[in-house]
Amino acid sequence: MKEQAPVPPPHLANDITEHVGYRLKRTSAALRSAMDRALREHDLTVPQYSCLELLDERPGLSNADLARGTFVTRQSANVVLRGLEEAGLVTRPATAEHGRALPVHLTPAGQRRLHAARGAVYALEQRMISGIAPDRLAALLADLDTMAAALGD
Repeated sequence: MKEQAPVPPPHLANDITEHVGYRLKRTSAALRSAMDRALREHDLTVPQYSCLELLDERPGLSNADLARGTFVTRQSANVVLRGLEEAGLVTRPATAEHGRALPVHLTPAGQRRLHAARGAVYALEQRMISGIAPDRLAALLADLDTMAAALGD
């Protein structure tokens, strides 16, 4: 078998734990776990909470819009929406006025649940960024956007 040339790392690192992707995944997993715990008290999942947040900002989004905004498939978004509908937190018409998209809206109960859950989620984010100097936070957000754009997102 022919020996392959080593693949150079993207930057100097002693091991895999010093790679950006590893650190991003570790942070993402920690955030998701903390959000799962916090949202359980509000009888919501992370995708459900994300849908409620998006609908609060942009009422009338479609299932496809919500899928894109919450980083799940359309089928998964449909399951999430069905659960939110059954809980009385969102409404969508049985038929579309034009096209095929069914606009989704928060109900008053959905607004109340979102408001209660938002406090718990924002407290988590505050805890997560508490060790970052305010003047570095803007740079961190810009760097994260730059990395996502470099990957085509």
